[in-house]
Amino acid sequence: MSKGIKVKKGLDLRLVGEASKELVSAHESKTYVIKPSDFHLVVPKMIVKEGGRLKKGDPIFYAKGNEDLKVLSPVSGTLTKIERGAKRVILKIFIEADAQQEEAVYNPVNISSAKPEEIKKAWLQGGCWPFIMQRPYDVIANQGTTPRDIFISGFSTAPLAADVDFVLQGKEKEVQAALTALSKLTSGKIHVGVNSMSGMFAAMKDIELHQVSGPHPAGNVGTQINKLSPVNKGETVWTIAPQHLAIMGEMLLTGKYNPERIIAFVGSSLKNPKYFKTKIGAELDPIIQEIGLKEENVRVINGDVLTGVQTEKQGGHLGFANSVVTVIPEGDDYEFFGWNKPVFDKISTSRALTFSWLNPKKKYELTTNTNGEHRAFVLTGNYEEVFPLDIYPLQTLKACMVKDLDQMEALGMYEVAPEDFALTEFICVSKQPHQQIIREGLDLMYKEIG
Repeated sequence: MSKGIKVKKGLDLRLVGEASKELVSAHESKTYVIKPSDFHLVVPKMIVKEGGRLKKGDPIFYAKGNEDLKVLSPVSGTLTKIERGAKRVILKIFIEADAQQEEAVYNPVNISSAKPEEIKKAWLQGGCWPFIMQRPYDVIANQGTTPRDIFISGFSTAPLAADVDFVLQGKEKEVQAALTALSKLTSGKIHVGVNSMSGMFAAMKDIELHQVSGPHPAGNVGTQINKLSPVNKGETVWTIAPQHLAIMGEMLLTGKYNPERIIAFVGSSLKNPKYFKTKIGAELDPIIQEIGLKEENVRVINGDVLTGVQTEKQGGHLGFANSVVTVIPEGDDYEFFGWNKPVFDKISTSRALTFSWLNPKKKYELTTNTNGEHRAFVLTGNYEEVFPLDIYPLQTLKACMVKDLDQMEALGMYEVAPEDFALTEFICVSKQPHQQIIREGLDLMYKEIG
């Protein structure tokens, strides 16, 4: 029996620069880059050295301590460079693509008769396991565990997010294959949250559908977990992004690793935001140049404006788990007496000299300016106004900062991820890095309790 979820707390950030429903195939990149930092807490052990040859779908590296967890090459070509940082930490792996592509082919899986271990083996061998995340700790799932439930959010309420139904058009067969396989890996259910019961997931089997309504972060999988079945100590749930289901399903059906994905290029600095079909690790510059920039002083973000990661203006590449690339004006200018005059062109939850509440449907052209500087926490009560989880946000942040493991456990850290605190970070008058604080707290729990 499906359950409707109505989220009351939150805040929709309506921004200029939404992608038009126009799909363009991007030109093939000459160079692809894989960043080990996209795989949190994974220490890479290289399989291929500089100058080594790769087919599409060949493993590049595996995780230290777990040789089964591999990351595959998105193209066939030559591994030209391994860029290292302090203490020889691998930062980037560069692959120069061949003109003629070759691909590695693995054994397809008969999903209807396959056992759980066969499915896990296929996804581990085929580079799809890093798509499966687990809570607690928001890390890549441990293949040795059986999750209580699996959660998938079939839509996103993040600013300028990609339309899930649009990017998965024509992939229904692959998505259904992945869902059927996943249903064999859990002792519970696959919960899928949607904002419309007439969307693509409405026709899918082996899932329990839930209609979700409300402002952002209603589309966050963490919000849906909290409203449906919170994670308690000793329990594990898995989460998967919708577009990854298509790659996972195709691996089972064909034995081929398909790194293609549809990315929404959005933001007020782009002349004509639209969707592009490209590959994991592809160059961003040619696509951004094809769309056109309205100004030169911009910030390119792998992801949305709340949770994304800043990437290089020139020489940037698509991240491993991205579905959107945002380009907005760089906020490196400052307003004289900006703190002491009426504000009409910014979003604010406060009514003190701000007027965005008068026109809730207005779209804004925001910059990256934080409109303030880092300072000690100010007790305003604003976090609770936009934080829909049944958790005390300020107390949780402070427990993480002082590394109080007992308090972190008691406050419900087992079910949160950094993205659940993105909105509180956005409205924070103290300009505290909430997501970084939560990430460090989760990493400490994983190390000490894990």
